[in-house]
Amino acid sequence: MSKDIKEEALNYHRYPMPGKIETVATKSTSSPDDLSLAYSPGVAYPCKEIEKNKDDAYLYTNKNNLVAVISNGTAVLGLGNIGAAAAKPVMEGKALLFKIFAGLDCYDIEIDEQDPDRFVAAVKVMSPTFGGINLEDIKAPECFEIETRLKEECDIPVMHDDQHGTAIVSGAALLNALEIQGKKIEDVRVVVNGAGAAAISCTKLYMHLGVKKENIVMCDSKGVVSVNRTDINEEKRHFATTRPITTLAEALKDADVFLGLSVADVVTPEMLASMAPRPIVFALANPNPEIAYDTAMATRDDLIFATGRSDYPNQINNVLGFPYIFRAALDCRATEINEEMKVGAARAIASLAKQPVPKSLCMAYGVSDLKFGADYILPKPFDKRLLKTVAPAIAKAAAESGVAKHPISDYEAYAEHLTTLIEDNDAYIVRLLDPKGEHCDCK
Repeated sequence: MSKDIKEEALNYHRYPMPGKIETVATKSTSSPDDLSLAYSPGVAYPCKEIEKNKDDAYLYTNKNNLVAVISNGTAVLGLGNIGAAAAKPVMEGKALLFKIFAGLDCYDIEIDEQDPDRFVAAVKVMSPTFGGINLEDIKAPECFEIETRLKEECDIPVMHDDQHGTAIVSGAALLNALEIQGKKIEDVRVVVNGAGAAAISCTKLYMHLGVKKENIVMCDSKGVVSVNRTDINEEKRHFATTRPITTLAEALKDADVFLGLSVADVVTPEMLASMAPRPIVFALANPNPEIAYDTAMATRDDLIFATGRSDYPNQINNVLGFPYIFRAALDCRATEINEEMKVGAARAIASLAKQPVPKSLCMAYGVSDLKFGADYILPKPFDKRLLKTVAPAIAKAAAESGVAKHPISDYEAYAEHLTTLIEDNDAYIVRLLDPKGEHCDCK
């Protein structure tokens, strides 16, 4: 990171006031009568209604539109275990994304606790405040236990986005890449490098999409996760292969798909060259992928390549998923976020990439055209159509799988309603994308 970017980022976060979010009133507060309704004595009446039926909190408070982003700062971005306080800028940023992309309000909560029992207890007791809980940047293997327990012990949807957000968006990318490459998901051989929370969740979702378990090889820092190893936990053992191989290089030979959630530069040109014809490579290590973009493209001309970076084609970005997952979950009052909802999200995201892209969006990204193909397998994050495309698909999956307490009755009307939630953010989104106004007609 250059000094100029560092200074710009620090100034952005510091001025004109520190941080990126604030609380604003949603009701009139211009008179003494307003205040008597907002607080004492009027506030007693909704309190009494909620006392009789706690679900009335969705009617009289912001619970129906409120998500918590909760972290202990043990696995932040590419920064590692930097602690709860240092994680706050990231969590504020996540709260901002919930608002601008899905119209959801959000509180960021940083809990200075690494013990899973104490962390779960802290989150559980504050859960009545929220309509949903987005866990963020919690290290493995603790994140598995924390998410599982909170899903069991809370009566609102809970999701660890580092696991499932990456799974959903990369799953959408996989579906489209396979279509372009002319391959069937039930036939492809998949190699996963990295065996942490995100890698395991991605692999599980790929199986729900149709990848066969026997066609998967997972590798960690010590090599292939094999049935012959005794140093692997239960999460990894679920994917242990019986194949007589021990290295990533051996695993990649004739493989169709590579998913990397590990470290930079572990894939060599020779390894890439050994893969099957028309390979698919998702090199998602941050900030630098498992093989450099230029190196990969120079090695194979039949390749579909994706990274987690915005400066290369096909960015696999969790923002394509989590705002819409929680939007739908809250709107249909889902009791959990299940596999059916994740699959619905992945398929909906994939479908949008095949639709014609509005010229205004192309202009915003400084390109003349965006068309479904090897360099465009996922929608762009600022495509406003994501909200009305993805959220209804998730809500429908929730209803069909039986976890929606208030199923949507009219999905077409729901989609139209969703567009009203972010229209006021148009100008702001344009400024985020193109602050100098070089590409957009912002009138």
